[in-house]
Formats: sequence, C-alpha cells, structure tokens
Amino acid sequence: MTPPVDTVLFDIDGTLCEYRRPGNELLAASFEARDVTPFFGIEDYYARYDEFTATTDSADELRAACFAALAADRGYDPELGRAVAEAYTAERDHRNVRFLPGAREAVAALADEHRVGVVTNGAPAMQAQKLAGLDLDDAFEVVVHAGYDAPAKPDPEPFHRALDALDADPGSSVHVGNSLAADIAGARAAGLRSAWLDDGSVPDPEPDYVLDSMTDLASPPWRR
Repeated sequence: MTPPVDTVLFDIDGTLCEYRRPGNELLAASFEARDVTPFFGIEDYYARYDEFTATTDSADELRAACFAALAADRGYDPELGRAVAEAYTAERDHRNVRFLPGAREAVAALADEHRVGVVTNGAPAMQAQKLAGLDLDDAFEVVVHAGYDAPAKPDPEPFHRALDALDADPGSSVHVGNSLAADIAGARAAGLRSAWLDDGSVPDPEPDYVLDSMTDLASPPWRR
C-alpha cells in the first residue's frame, strides 16, 4: 500500500512564480543599454545556465560567465558578453515576481497538514529575494539551493538534503515542479513521488501526478 503523503517540496521558478518582466525583454534592454546588436537569445542563456553553477558563487557571476562564453562562441570579445550581463543585472529585480495562478493558495493549504520545503536550482541570494517578494520568507521549513548547497537537480542529493532536514521519508513525500528534466527526473531519482505542472509537452519521464495549474493542489491529487 502506498504510504500517505506527509511532506511536500516545491520548485520556485515556473512553479510558484514568474518574473513580471520576462527574460527576453530584459535581455533586449541589456543589449540596447550597451548599444550592441543582439547576438544570442534568452533560450541560449537558459540552455547553458547549468554549465556554470559549479564554478560561480552567485547568479550575477554565473550570468557574466555564461554571457562571456556565448560571446566567445559567436566570435565576440568575452568582455562584451560580461558588459551585457552587467546591464542585465542592473535591469533585473528579483523581488519583482508574481505568483502563478493558485500557487499562493496551494502553499498555504498544504502547509496546514504537511511538512513543506523548497528544492530550487538557483543562487541563494536571488531565490531569497523572490521568496521575500512573494511574502514567503518564513513559509518553508527548509530551502535547498541545488547547484550551490548541493549538486543541481536532477541529482538526488538536494532532495535528500531537504528530506533529512525535515526528518521525512522519500516514500511519503512529493516534489512539485514544472521541469521534467530537473524536477520530475530528480524526484524519481531520489525516490519521491512527483507532481508536474503541465506545460503542454509530452511528459518524459512520466510524473505521478499532472497538474493543470497550481490550483489543483487545493485538493491534492494524492488524496483523490
């Protein structure tokens, strides 16, 4: 018999919240601020983000290293990439985030009867600002910054670290996230059940639960 769920871990970006000002808009403004014709897109940045988590100590350092590498790959001076990254940092406000529909209510409802925590692929200072901007500073019993406190998701270690802090068992825990590659694969590797925020793609790996929106967690699917 499947044990009841007593612990819920959340991803942050794209699960609990999103930036009010999207990344593609910020990147365009950053190139404009440096009077440079854009030479890469926001998806290029996102695709290479994880390459730099182990060698940098903050989101700003990571972005600078990534933008420098993207510039060099395209035949530009890496320092030009760093200059664009500096402009991006000046434009970005990590507190300027908003809840995804139903996310605020989901956290509040689940916290009433579950241990709750966060496992996020994001720098500590940056993610702390987001939680503060959402007024969730004290909502979670543990926050693990994968890629900084532990290897990045989908490595199972950050999930195990969160569960150890909560004295929780993987078999009675669920991780909620939007990324199949990071959240769902990582939860599976760590022995947790997973709830995936559907983005319309074909799920691979297959999550245990599929959410049309975070509103679905008002009545958790593991109780239906």
